[in-house]
Amino acid sequence: MQPAVILGVFAAIIAATLVMTPRRTTTEAFFAGLNQDGTPPRLWTLVLSQATTWIFARSLMNSAILGYYYGIAGVLAYAAYYGSFLTGGLIVARLRASGAGSVQDWLGAHFGAVGQSCYNLVVSLRLLSEVFANLIVVGLIFVAVMPEFSEHKNLVILLVTVLVLSYSSWGGLSAALRTDVIQMAVFIVVFGAAFVALIASPSFDLGAVLTADGVSGGYNGWVLLLVAFLQVFSYPAHDPIMMDRGFLSDEVITRQSFLHAFWISTLCILGFGFFGIQAALAGATYEAQLIGTWSTMLPNWVFAALMVSLLVSALSTLDSALASSARLATEELGMATRSLLGGRLAMVAIAVLGALLTLWGNQTLFDAVAVSGTASMFLTPILLAGLFLDRRVSLWAFLVSFSAAMVGAMLYFARDAAWAKTVLYEGHKYEQLLQICIVVLAIGFVAVVIGSSRRPSNAEHSVT
Repeated sequence: MQPAVILGVFAAIIAATLVMTPRRTTTEAFFAGLNQDGTPPRLWTLVLSQATTWIFARSLMNSAILGYYYGIAGVLAYAAYYGSFLTGGLIVARLRASGAGSVQDWLGAHFGAVGQSCYNLVVSLRLLSEVFANLIVVGLIFVAVMPEFSEHKNLVILLVTVLVLSYSSWGGLSAALRTDVIQMAVFIVVFGAAFVALIASPSFDLGAVLTADGVSGGYNGWVLLLVAFLQVFSYPAHDPIMMDRGFLSDEVITRQSFLHAFWISTLCILGFGFFGIQAALAGATYEAQLIGTWSTMLPNWVFAALMVSLLVSALSTLDSALASSARLATEELGMATRSLLGGRLAMVAIAVLGALLTLWGNQTLFDAVAVSGTASMFLTPILLAGLFLDRRVSLWAFLVSFSAAMVGAMLYFARDAAWAKTVLYEGHKYEQLLQICIVVLAIGFVAVVIGSSRRPSNAEHSVT
């Protein structure tokens, strides 16, 4: 009965999403998210879209898993990444004040095609990780809900990929924005009901949750919190979904959307983390990214609500990632013409690649966050010096900072290899990640300090 309810609700959400998808679209609506009347998206459309694409399935699972292992410290560490809405809002405001229409615009004006290419490489990897990580969660849910049909997991992943493509490739960014609204509304209702049931249960103790250390102790959670603080400035700048939404409406609406999305998404992440902490406090054993654990410890309807929440959040992120991929491929990389056909072909390509990566077997969901977050750290000294302090940064300094970040990301990804162990601190992987982040930032800032100079007072500050 429970699997039928979960799949039935999910099917209804898919149907409602297809109904809301625009039947006719224009090139500007497809790439710039314009409404059918040609106006830019309104405030709460942006707020709900920003929030739902950032509280995506992978993030919800990460928060719960970190809560299970490291207690409140783990949940706070992951929630700290949502400070990206604040730092991202600042970056967008400065970019727009400088006359830039995107991060690529600004980098191109200061570092030419090399700067844009380095950034686009990191962004491409980020988008690809968004697609495959959320599809992995879909597969995990299917296996947990219907274990007797686990051999059909890849078929289900393919089906969801096709369904998301069917509506997102039709309307592009305008479809993603519209469907995000209904998906976020469903998420708030369903997850809200599950959360109320959790805190109202006799076994729930708020004091115990807020002081919990998890099954592994809180130390590594606090280490991860330090990592989040080091990455939170650059992290939003390499997220094309967030950055794309920073240039759709006027500056006042954009600023307000970032602020509202911050508190809404942060509360959701904290709330979902409580489910992981509660599982640890209840003495439950860890099974299948906690999904198996919840199936045995939660009431049937609460478990079903959590699964629907995860599925909805996966949908919202997948369609937005596809829309951003279309803009990246056509407007930035020039791999296809800026047309409906060109955008749709780009969406198909990234969806196919993401689906293929789910066959790879790596289901450590936080690794994608840590690797892409480390790769993005080359932007911290570059943006602080060039965008906020208005200094002229040389291309060689940019390349040193970029190279350090890429080596750091590669080092963390390959941390179990013999060559990586020779240079990494012998400790927990989050301690190693902290070590990498500190070194990456140190190299980047040293290079930028040496390789930057004050701009002449009569320099042209705007992007032409």
